Amino acid sequence: MILALMTCRKAYNPPAITANVNYLVVEGIINTGSDSTIFNLSRTVNIKQKIVANPELNAVVSVESDNNATYPLLAAGNGKYASPGLNLDNTHKYRLRINTADGKAYLSDFLTPKISPPIDSIGYIVETNGVQVYLNTHDPANATRYYLWEYNETWKFHAFFDSYFAINADTVALRRPDQQVYYCYASDTTSTIVLNSSAKLAQDVIYQTPITFVSSGAEKIEDRYSILVKQIALSPEAYSYYQLLKTNTENLGTIFDAQPSQLPGNIHEVNNPAEPVIGYISAGTVSQKRIFIDSRNLPAWLSVTYYDMIDCAADTMTMTSQSKFNYYYLHNPPYYIPTFLKLFGAYPICVDCTFRGTKTPPPFWQ
Repeated sequence: MILALMTCRKAYNPPAITANVNYLVVEGIINTGSDSTIFNLSRTVNIKQKIVANPELNAVVSVESDNNATYPLLAAGNGKYASPGLNLDNTHKYRLRINTADGKAYLSDFLTPKISPPIDSIGYIVETNGVQVYLNTHDPANATRYYLWEYNETWKFHAFFDSYFAINADTVALRRPDQQVYYCYASDTTSTIVLNSSAKLAQDVIYQTPITFVSSGAEKIEDRYSILVKQIALSPEAYSYYQLLKTNTENLGTIFDAQPSQLPGNIHEVNNPAEPVIGYISAGTVSQKRIFIDSRNLPAWLSVTYYDMIDCAADTMTMTSQSKFNYYYLHNPPYYIPTFLKLFGAYPICVDCTFRGTKTPPPFWQ
């Protein structure tokens, strides 16, 4: 009976999974203020394909106003198109135009710019298992009501071993300050959709809305962590779009979750309006604020770092191990090498932090 049941099983691939679709995906906002306007263009991929990124290359992208002015965006590689601060007049309406390399033209609806109020503050709450970052904001004019937040994280981390010495051919030399590879910086831009609305409140006030949670064991907070939050004011239609997008991408997987639904975008192919285009274009100013969190202000949590997943054991250096280890350190090193101490070696990634980050602090780092 077991064998019979096993032979009765057949894979089911519904048409939605096997369809060979290639829809345009547009991500970004027309920033009418002094910050850059950046759009990412890509194409959808079949869920069974191995590739996860399919950038739209060689497109011509521009912002157009209702008074016939045009502001081109330049290709920045890998499907990204950008322009420095446009500083547009917020009394006019704007739309996005995309001409793709295959000869198609896409236009968004004309948009009335939404002015984002300043972010009042960003703070954090230390919980038993990590740090909850939150945001406060308000609009005295009660005109915003619908909010979207994006954020970028940057953190300082260190290698598993500190390398005081480097080898050059057969010579072991003390590292100069500019050759140190113990501390580095890494960053990440989230794809999480963070939304909130004050539409049901008497006042347009957002209080302690959660932005992100950093686990107590995360490498991000082992030394120093920074988060830059950008606030975007949305129209009710854009807010509904992002709510559906969040449901479709983050809240699916169990029988109790909502079913996937069609995303009603506001950008269309000029000659074929029925062609699906993934994306909702907004226009307006963007507010932003950054904070830093130092590990000395947090509990003495034990970080579970990248190095816990690989073998960072050290070995005494010998001539035969030089092909295996080419980064070196002393077991209990002073800043000189006396003849009675042994030189130890480890895999490069365990000693050199530049395999995972950069030694140069970002311009904003304090």
